[in-house]
Amino acid sequence: MQPTISSEKDLRGPLVNPDQVELRDLDEAVDEPDRVVPGIEFRDVYLSFDDRQILNGISFTVRRGETKLILGRSGGGKSTIIRLILGLLKPDAGQILIDGEDITPYTEQEMMPVRQKIGMVFQEGALFDSLSVYENVAYRLREQGVDEDEIGQEVRRMLQFVALEDAIEKMPIELSGGMRRRVGIARALIGDPQIVLFDEPTAGLDPPTARTICELAIKLRDLQDVSSIFVTHEMNNLRYLSSEYAVIDEQGHVVFEKEGEKLCLINTEVIMLRDGEIVFSGSDEQLQSCRDPYIQRFIHGK
Repeated sequence: MQPTISSEKDLRGPLVNPDQVELRDLDEAVDEPDRVVPGIEFRDVYLSFDDRQILNGISFTVRRGETKLILGRSGGGKSTIIRLILGLLKPDAGQILIDGEDITPYTEQEMMPVRQKIGMVFQEGALFDSLSVYENVAYRLREQGVDEDEIGQEVRRMLQFVALEDAIEKMPIELSGGMRRRVGIARALIGDPQIVLFDEPTAGLDPPTARTICELAIKLRDLQDVSSIFVTHEMNNLRYLSSEYAVIDEQGHVVFEKEGEKLCLINTEVIMLRDGEIVFSGSDEQLQSCRDPYIQRFIHGK
């Protein structure tokens, strides 16, 4: 998962000339037919707990290399979507597909190889307090029986990606909240998953640290072609993820640039949930201009 871009073609994922959208989409479909299959797809999914409707006919897709931001107030069904993707819950009706594979009827045993494709970033980092940073990040590979030399290389590579190499021997209690989240991201990325799920990863963090977490998500999207779901209720996260993209400069450094009038992001979309239903799906610009009273109150924090 080295943060490098090998060719000009790699830039076509996050950016496009608005006047050439159809041409670009056709070009990619021919060059990369595997990208036609979404990383994640929900088809008319229903779920209830007792008499309470949690999800009411939810349908959406997350394309290859796309980030889907899921917004909504507490109890609206955001985190339930992540639990369904991981197979921790089963829908009452509908289908859930991962890489084109219908996981809806899968048993716990059948879900194990599916989960290996997915990285999960929890709200609080969810680290093992009795294990060092190194041991936390290595945990998944140890379970898989990977050679110790390879584990060491992978752990250091992931910690380099999240800029925490110096913390490799520290214990979680020695880390700040933001550092714990970054270790959680490093652990989620072990094994190079092409799907990463973020469940309120910036909750409780100060704005600069929250931005750092968003920048890591942007790097995964633009430089690693990762499909991701980013559950949040914070509008600042939406602004970062939907208006900036990552590239490698001439010195080989990752830099973040803002979309402009001629180039716009096409690999980030927004879903808003309300009472288990999708009340909005589209770009951040469309969200901002939507006149729905509920959406406007949410945008303005009311």
